[in-house]
Amino acid sequence: MAVKSCVVMLIPLALLLLAGSSLAVAQLEIGYYSKTCPSVEAIVREEMEKIISAAPSLTGPLLRLHFHDCFVRGCDASVLLNSTEGNLAERDAKPNKSLRGFSSVDRVKAKLEAACPNTVSCADVLTLMARDAVVLAKGPFWPVALGRRDGKVSSAVEAADQLPPAFGDIPLLTKIFASKNLDLKDLVVLSGAHTLGTAHCPSYADRLYNFSSAYSADPSLDSEYADRLRTRCKSLDDKAMLSEMDPGSYKTFDTSYYRHVAKRRGLFQSDAALLTDATTREYVQRIATGKFDDVFFKDFSESMIKMGNVGVLTGAEGEIRKKCYIVN
Repeated sequence: MAVKSCVVMLIPLALLLLAGSSLAVAQLEIGYYSKTCPSVEAIVREEMEKIISAAPSLTGPLLRLHFHDCFVRGCDASVLLNSTEGNLAERDAKPNKSLRGFSSVDRVKAKLEAACPNTVSCADVLTLMARDAVVLAKGPFWPVALGRRDGKVSSAVEAADQLPPAFGDIPLLTKIFASKNLDLKDLVVLSGAHTLGTAHCPSYADRLYNFSSAYSADPSLDSEYADRLRTRCKSLDDKAMLSEMDPGSYKTFDTSYYRHVAKRRGLFQSDAALLTDATTREYVQRIATGKFDDVFFKDFSESMIKMGNVGVLTGAEGEIRKKCYIVN
């Protein structure tokens, strides 16, 4: 049975304007495929409903795929390309080894190729799938301007250098976000995506064992929560075990992530870092009250629109890949 979102949100005029603002130059637009593939969003949504109905835990990974794409070379679907004999691609970079959802993207792209051959880019497919993943996890809907083209270059080295690390502090994360024209508010808002999904032990184990010469565990991590994590993550080398990034709610898009962070129970050092800056701490504590879910949903929509416009290829740039994992 198709998964239905129980959250209905009215899209304010400001959000629609944001989706189209500053995009005249970039040539992205709402309804870009209205004449060439008018059913594009319906096809993506229908297939996504089937995918998430069968595997609800894929909402987080599909959202993460979009994040990891946009932070390297912009939102050009370069994260989807396979490595070749002479090139190690983004998806094989160390920070991307745990990415999932590639086959789901291929599945949606195949449906679109059948309906509208050589028309819809993989970059647009991934952007729409990320939005629909959030909606199907009971999160907000936002309009997606389309017209992205697919990149032809994918570099594991660039991915390792440019992706925000799980151990990042506020100065480092702010610098990385600023390089993508994203600000401090976008940083704290987009961190809320950690309400969905799971993480492998190596991404946070160094907070539990041999943290520093002075502390065996990260002192910014709640000690009870650290003890609980150790029962799941037995060592720094435990690559099999998964932990929920938003315990008890990792398949639902909500604000409980911020309540965990406010209690010093964020899984990553980058989560804990949000409490070290006055601006991000105030936002975390405000959303953690549970009284401003609508504010967070609106903020998240706006920040996702901004991120989805990072470094896009348009017009005659790039190409429209027939298959997302290989250039034409």
